Amino acid sequence: MGKDYTIVAIDMPFHGKTEWEDGLLFTVDDLEKIIKSIILILQQIDQSTDQPINFSPSQPTTYSLLGYSMGGRIALQLLQKSPLSIERVILVAPDGLHKNFWYWFATQSLIGNKAFRYVMYRPEGSFSFLKVFERFKLLHPSLIKVVRYYTDDEKERTRLYCRWTTMRKFKPRLPLIKKLIKQHGVPVRFLFGKFDNIILSRRSDIFKDDTQNIQIHVIDAGHRLMQEKYAPIISGLFYQ
Repeated sequence: MGKDYTIVAIDMPFHGKTEWEDGLLFTVDDLEKIIKSIILILQQIDQSTDQPINFSPSQPTTYSLLGYSMGGRIALQLLQKSPLSIERVILVAPDGLHKNFWYWFATQSLIGNKAFRYVMYRPEGSFSFLKVFERFKLLHPSLIKVVRYYTDDEKERTRLYCRWTTMRKFKPRLPLIKKLIKQHGVPVRFLFGKFDNIILSRRSDIFKDDTQNIQIHVIDAGHRLMQEKYAPIISGLFYQ
């Protein structure tokens, strides 16, 4: 895709190599400022050739979005905030398509957030509940695997608490987003895994009647779609 796109991958707070020291709050306005500063740099110079990029000053600079999992929630929020800036959106197993009670309780209520923090920093009790859920098959094995990944490691537990709490203001309003997509003709492409038990493809049903702007694709895969073997499928969505 490099011949057609300048690709910028941003590590959100408490993700990747980002060192975040600005408290447990990050908003769509904060992210927009970062994106605009990146675009400004790219307008000034192409880092690969040391030559200015040929942007037209008479046309507003637009960009496309690729969001995976929580990144899908972020992409939806950006689309809601600034639809005129968005050229195209690719949503890969995106979060943000339905309101999960436990996510809401853990991030949007004071009591829930305190309880979430307690469990993440002192998880001994949650291990017992997890064993019960596993024994009586109250959760799908893939979900048990995900929960264990985040609860068995102290560093991952802490980062999960910080991530969820810091990104709590990203709450996309789907009916409004659907209206904006149709109003501005923004191409949106969904990609789901048929065997994904975390993000279900049916969550996108609210958009499926907009056949002019929306495409929904389901492939034989699970939740981990950001892998090299799926790269041709994902990159292909930018050209449909």
